This record gives sequence, structure tokens and C-alpha cells, in this order.
Amino acid sequence: MSVFGDMGELCCEPDRETYRIMMRGLCGEGRLEDATHLLYSMFWKISQKGSGADVSVYRTLLEALCDNGMVEEAGEILSKVLKKGLKAPKRRCRVPDFGDEFVSRGSVEVVKGLINDALVKGGVPSSASYNAMIADLYSEGKIDDANRLFDEMRESGFVPLIATYEAKIRALCRIGRARDGAKVLEEEMVAWNCVATVRTYNLVIEGLCKEGKSTRAVGYLEKMARQVGCVADKRTYEILVDGLCSEGLFVKASQVLERMVDRRHWPCAAVFNVVIRGLCLIGRTYEAALWLEEMLSEGKKPEVFVWNSLVTAVCGDMAEVDACVGILPPLIFVEQ
Repeated sequence: MSVFGDMGELCCEPDRETYRIMMRGLCGEGRLEDATHLLYSMFWKISQKGSGADVSVYRTLLEALCDNGMVEEAGEILSKVLKKGLKAPKRRCRVPDFGDEFVSRGSVEVVKGLINDALVKGGVPSSASYNAMIADLYSEGKIDDANRLFDEMRESGFVPLIATYEAKIRALCRIGRARDGAKVLEEEMVAWNCVATVRTYNLVIEGLCKEGKSTRAVGYLEKMARQVGCVADKRTYEILVDGLCSEGLFVKASQVLERMVDRRHWPCAAVFNVVIRGLCLIGRTYEAALWLEEMLSEGKKPEVFVWNSLVTAVCGDMAEVDACVGILPPLIFVEQ
């Protein structure tokens, strides 16, 4: 809070992200009174134009109040948010009696749902408010609520941002539904004319790899190559190599690594290490040695276990390792 207070003196005004971080911190510590004062300061500092994207900050406090049994207080603050924060017209500025809702239905989650709806539709519905709310819900794992709002947004004629689709994919992959995440990329985004980015593909690829579907994930390299302006980056290849190696598909990982190097994406030492070790485990010593040579030519030092794997693979028997150590280059004894 002291740093936040000093920002004005340093001619550095807080933005929405600053308020979001501060609000989550205060609410997380149970400092709801301070959080409320922070909200009021936000009204006259950054909410003067009623930006819909601010809903992600407002709902943090409102939900924290509900979680602490302060439902009526949440209703009062919501009314101020609609009037001063979101600049809602008087004819739309109607706040449900959350106290009655809570008593009659007995669920804080029901009240939270009403708050979310009010934040999006109680003011002037906008693409910014929908996108911000949906992204928040996905990040919290509330996929059904987010999907409902997503459909409502499109029915209202608003266009979801690419970041909103990515939030959906990320949420699905987080709970082991990478296949559904892939459908969002391949079907839903295509149907709504939303062009995927490299980051979008990386989310799906990483989700598939974590679920042991690395072979399917590799197929996205070709799809990316066919899409104009969507070139796989270093992160794409590293995800694939790691995923393939975790499934024991070391030959396939070596092929992806070769493609990575051909496109001038230089792997880190860890990527080389895992591929070399894996090739040694399946008896592909020659390929492992070639990758070791490539690794050394780039000035990267292999880990000790890589040398151990190579020696074991070449000797075929641990009893002969000592005899082989003498012929290894002095480089292996250089301090790592």
C-alpha cells in the first residue's frame, strides 16, 4: 500500500492492472475496508469514462464481501459501481435485493452469479465488459458460467477477443480436457472467423502433450505452416520435444528437434540433454552422438548424466565404463 501511495508523488498514475493486483491482495488478506476505499479512489482516477473492462476489479471486492457474509454491503457497493464506475443510465441501474435472494435461496454462489450479470448487463453492455468477465470466470475454473456468458455475448452481437478464446482453451486444458480445447481452436474459432495465433496453438499443443497425446500435437506444426503469418516459435518446439520424450518417443522427438534447428531456433541445453539421453536408452547411439556434437558446437555443456548415458550405451556393460572413461574428451571434466 505504501508503494501504491507513493505512485502519485512519482508522477506515475496507477492503471487498471495496478488496481486489479492491489484489490486481489487486499481482499485475499481480508482487508475489505481498505479494498472498499481503493475502489472509491478508482472511481475518480481511472473509471471516469465507465470502461467495461473495469468489471474484473469490481467483482473481486463484491465477491469477497459475499464470501464474508456481507451480502447487503455488496449490494450497496454494486449500486455505486453501476452509477459511478460503469456510468449506467438511470433506467438500467437496478440492483436486485441480494439480501432477499440470499435468504430465499441460501447460496452465496447464486448471489455472485447475480452480481456478475449485473456488472455485465446492469450498465451499458459492451465487448470489454463481456470479455473481461468471461476471462475472469475461465481463470477461476467456472467453465459453465463462462460458457453461458460467452454464448450470450455472441448472441448480443459482440465479438470475443482472441484472448477470450485463449482463456477458454487454457481453462479446458487445465482440467484435462485438451481435446475440447482443440475443438475450440479447430471449430469454434473458425466458425466465428477468429484467426488463431502462435500462442493459441501453443496452448493446445501443451495441453495435448500433458495428457500424453504428443503425436497428435505434432500435427499442429503442419497446420501452423499452412496458416499465413503463424510460424511455430521456439516455445512450440520445446513443448513438443518435452512431450514426446515424456512418452518415450525419442526418435520422433529427435525429428522435431532437427526441424527446430533447421528453422534457426536454438534449443537450450536441457532440450539437448533429454533427447540425447533418450536416444541412448533406445540404442540410437549414433544419433545421440550427432546431437552431442551439435550441442557442443553451440557452446552448451552436457550434464554429467548425458555423458553417463553415452558411455553406458557405447560400452553396453557398466563393467567396461572405467575402460571407456580414458578415451572421453577432457571436456567432460570441465566444471559445470
